[in-house]
Amino acid sequence: MLRRDFFNNASALATGLAGSGIAAYLNTTSTKDLQIPQGLRILFQGDSITDAGRDRGDYYANRGRGMGGGYVYQIVSELLGNHPGAELQCFNRGISGHKVFQLADRWDLDCLALRPDVLSILIGVNDFWHMINGQYDGTVKTYEDDFRQLLQRTREALPDVKLIIGEPFAVEGGSAINEKWSSFHPYRLAAKDLAAEFDAAFIPYHSIFSEALRNESVAYWCPDGVHPSIAGAHLMQQAWLKAFSQIMM
Repeated sequence: MLRRDFFNNASALATGLAGSGIAAYLNTTSTKDLQIPQGLRILFQGDSITDAGRDRGDYYANRGRGMGGGYVYQIVSELLGNHPGAELQCFNRGISGHKVFQLADRWDLDCLALRPDVLSILIGVNDFWHMINGQYDGTVKTYEDDFRQLLQRTREALPDVKLIIGEPFAVEGGSAINEKWSSFHPYRLAAKDLAAEFDAAFIPYHSIFSEALRNESVAYWCPDGVHPSIAGAHLMQQAWLKAFSQIMM
């Protein structure tokens, strides 16, 4: 399959959205009128996209430096600013470079011990990227099996947790994206299938970025195709808040 054909086909995979659903994700989403349970605990997990340069020593809830400079910071600022009396507790435990098995290695401390009410996971790009770079011998089956085991473990320990799973993405034209990324599509499908299997909200980040390219270049949204710019993080924030609003209804 040609690289352009891959991305054109992939952008059609809106997953759970109908008609102009992707466009709806690009509209501003406010949580101001959302009823949020008192003391809700929200945990963000993932790799460098979630990490976004956070200070890992500043690990308490709602700490600015501990949120990093990416989409998590934008989400948390929106939630805390709009719900000052809700006593929300938000944590970022993304770590740059991590793959699913590395999340699993630290899951007891960095997830289960925090007992989140809402768990947001964005993982998968390194499971693929490190494989094509020769740094990892995993496959898409490894990714799916490891991710399924992690989610099963989470459901057993936290049966009432609300899950949000983000689609791993590779934005067309990014400086890190080459013809090898034509094999990335199954990783995205695996994340989508697991979201359905575990009754999780699924955020189609790849399709959202593909749609955004109609308005501005990849350099504006996600220069290397993997790590979003400030504007790209804003797209992710809007999409995440929409998913969050839906699971809170």
